[in-house]
Amino acid sequence: MQLSANYNDLTSHDEFIARHIGPSAAEQQQMLASMGFSNMSDFIAAVVPASIRLDGELDLEDAKSEDEVLAELKSLAAQNKVFRTHIGQGYYNSHTPKVVLRNILENPAWYTAYTPYQPEISQGRLEAILNYQTMVCDLTGMELANASMLDEGTAAAEAMALCKRSAKAKSEVFFVDHDCLPQTIAVVKTRAEHLDIKVVVGNPATDLPEAYFGILLQYPGTSGEITDRSALIETAHSQKAMVVMAADILSLVVLKSPRSQGADVAVGNTQRFGVPMGFGGPHAAYMATNDKYKRAMPGRLVGVSIDNSGQPAYRLALQTREQHIRREKATSNICTAQVLLAVIAGMYAVYHGPDGLRRIAQRVHRVTAVFAAGIKQFDFDIINQNAFDTISINTGDKTDRIFQAAADAEINLRQADANTLSLAFDETTTPAHIEQLWAIFGGELSFTDIDSSAKNLIPQNLLREDEILSHPIFNTHHSETELLRYMRTLADKDIALDRAMIPLGSCTMKLNATTEMIPVTWPEFGQIHPFAPEDQTVGYRAMITELEEMLCETTGYDNISLQPNAGSQGEYSGLLAIKAYHQSRGEGQRNIVLIPASAHGTNPASAQLAGLKVVVTKCDDNGNVDLSDLRTKAEEHSNNLSAIMVTYPSTHGVFEESIGEICELIHLHGGQVYIDGANVNAMVGLCSPGKFGGDVSHLNLHKTFCIPHGGGGPGVGPTAVKAHLAPFLPGHELLDDSVVGPVSSAPYGSASILPISWSYIKLMGKKGLQQATENAILSANYLANKLSSDFPVLYTGANGRIAHECIIDLRPIEAATGISGEDVAKRLVDFGFHAPTMSFPVPGTLMIEPTESEPKGELDRFLAAMAQIKTEIDLVASGAYTLADNPLVNAPHTAAIVSGDEWTHNYTRATAAYPVASLRANKYWAPVGRIDNVYGDRNLVCSCLPIEAYMEE
Repeated sequence: MQLSANYNDLTSHDEFIARHIGPSAAEQQQMLASMGFSNMSDFIAAVVPASIRLDGELDLEDAKSEDEVLAELKSLAAQNKVFRTHIGQGYYNSHTPKVVLRNILENPAWYTAYTPYQPEISQGRLEAILNYQTMVCDLTGMELANASMLDEGTAAAEAMALCKRSAKAKSEVFFVDHDCLPQTIAVVKTRAEHLDIKVVVGNPATDLPEAYFGILLQYPGTSGEITDRSALIETAHSQKAMVVMAADILSLVVLKSPRSQGADVAVGNTQRFGVPMGFGGPHAAYMATNDKYKRAMPGRLVGVSIDNSGQPAYRLALQTREQHIRREKATSNICTAQVLLAVIAGMYAVYHGPDGLRRIAQRVHRVTAVFAAGIKQFDFDIINQNAFDTISINTGDKTDRIFQAAADAEINLRQADANTLSLAFDETTTPAHIEQLWAIFGGELSFTDIDSSAKNLIPQNLLREDEILSHPIFNTHHSETELLRYMRTLADKDIALDRAMIPLGSCTMKLNATTEMIPVTWPEFGQIHPFAPEDQTVGYRAMITELEEMLCETTGYDNISLQPNAGSQGEYSGLLAIKAYHQSRGEGQRNIVLIPASAHGTNPASAQLAGLKVVVTKCDDNGNVDLSDLRTKAEEHSNNLSAIMVTYPSTHGVFEESIGEICELIHLHGGQVYIDGANVNAMVGLCSPGKFGGDVSHLNLHKTFCIPHGGGGPGVGPTAVKAHLAPFLPGHELLDDSVVGPVSSAPYGSASILPISWSYIKLMGKKGLQQATENAILSANYLANKLSSDFPVLYTGANGRIAHECIIDLRPIEAATGISGEDVAKRLVDFGFHAPTMSFPVPGTLMIEPTESEPKGELDRFLAAMAQIKTEIDLVASGAYTLADNPLVNAPHTAAIVSGDEWTHNYTRATAAYPVASLRANKYWAPVGRIDNVYGDRNLVCSCLPIEAYMEE
């Protein structure tokens, strides 16, 4: 050993790159050699068309170390001012139980999990979501709740659409209570404009129109007012209209439920159940309704079914409602949920239970009532006589002085208008806070003295009388020991990235590095209200601006909006920008969107919601866009052509050589090119959609830029555009004016998770980002090359190579043996793998994407599993196993089955449980067997089972 004599030789700023990229340099060379390549440069040249390759490197900084990145981000965070907030308006401070913070929000077993489309290895998070749905049903009084929505504004907009589809009234008018949250009204207006719905905003007591199909009410109102809506709702029903009630989740612990007043739909936000404000998100909004509207309910729905042993098991129910299947006939483009946040909110209810929640809700109301009683002693008029947690005060000519005095004391109030201040209180408000506020308003009072005489502000007829959260799940785990073990039990049931590779095509399940995650829970990011004054959010906005610039550089676009809080919303925003652009040029007739048959299901669904007409174009035998059919349809619809929506690399996992020609053709006919950014992980540093012909793309920061999937959410779906579309990005009352309204409640959407992507780009630098892309393509081709002898790869590019994912065709195997793609997927669970994407985009296939983050050893483990599965298939083909009884059709095998007293199969228990020797050292056991999907839909149960069901297990 020889010691270095130079300090600089021992210092590295790019160590993180090797930590993010799974295969070592030596392993990369082995993988290249196995395909006949000597270096990465030649390999990439054979995969990515030269016509779209970038000339040089990205104009980004070099990589930085983890400590350097955290220090830089800490300096930005320090520029934010964490004031105590009484702004309210749908966002509140709350206490995240520390056991939940550490063991869910900060736990990769929860935040790196994927959407539970494979229910057998998702039982833990499915149970947690079912808890959330049960909680929402209990508090709203409704019969059915979905797995969460993106935010309260979009939940209200989706509810409006549900009412339009379901109400018997034929009117085009949707009436919105003027006391609804301003941001909700704005999002509803944006959505309504493109669905030919007329929104009328007013006082429901005086301004209700003669005809309307639905009403949106806020409960309590933004002003804080609480009103019994029973009579109004009865009137609406007499008009054959439906009523949506946007209800504060904590208030429902003590207030009459929406359903008890007759509401048809309830929406709201569960943020104040232990989720930080985070400058606007992510938060789990809720949506609940009655059973008769179950097939009209947007979003995901967790239900209960049985497995092949007859035991209860959870799954996503009624999935044929989803846009991936209904496509342009879809009534919603929502393809995700805020799962991680819903799990936190549900666990908050499990932690506190009904008694704990009542204490919190009553404490919040008590400080509100005491504050109001004190304010009256200063001769101010309180505008709302009834209240749960918000007081609006007529402060007249003293408004500005009081507002500024509060700011000087580092307290945020809400100035509703020139003469009105509004104050909202939450579970973090203390008597000392109330006394400080009284001093700001004009005098010193004792909380204890006022408390003894202050009257409650909730009318007796609005107090809740029925029980809530009576299920044992909310009445059991109240000690930290119990809750800790319960959460561990749930996590142990699942496969997430902390346990194994998740080789899902189209979903890019890459490393979510710990360093990237750390800033999410910093108070300088988590405890900022989305409507805090600009001088308190300097660091946030500087970080956001820099992230926007870096994303524009990686994609070749000129501007970007980070407001869309899911990929579906990014698609929608991009289409709205295109639509507004055409209208600005006097070409509003352009309403045709060409979409290849292979496109993601959200593409046609988003086009439909944007008020555009979908025309499907064919794909050729190689899976590429059929240029002949595209030319025919572009010419046919030339005068009305709005855009094409094309995914690149294609949904079939190929770099199509004709992408430049496709872009030129659409531009020739006056259309815009929308390039779906689902597969940007195959392009960063190599090619840029904004430079080879794209006008707009949405990105999935929860894919390419490392925001975790969180069991199906949170996500961020920014919309990136060329300069001519920049004026038509989503607006917001707190941002610059735009002709297009907001698509999310908060100006920057899910802002608190943006530091993850900012950190990832900084850690990787320009060279690291390109290396990540190259290795994503390398790993996918390595797998495809090794698998192809047993499982034919359905589509390849010009040189017989694929992009970052491959589709293996199991249809010949099924035709010859009866073994299906589902059988292969479920058998992979016995090997400890999450299955690849099933039957998308081609039925009877599996789409595999390993990402750059997986080491060669894990890739080889997957190959060994697939080789053993092929051996088992061959045994079925030869007759050694029957189709009715073999390890594939019976998979997955649970520990209870393998260790049971009876074993009737014609293969051994060892074959079932340990098909390869390495599993004896590290075995994942599926908690349930193959789940019966049909049974679950025919016997729909979407809330916690009665205790008897658990006793039977």
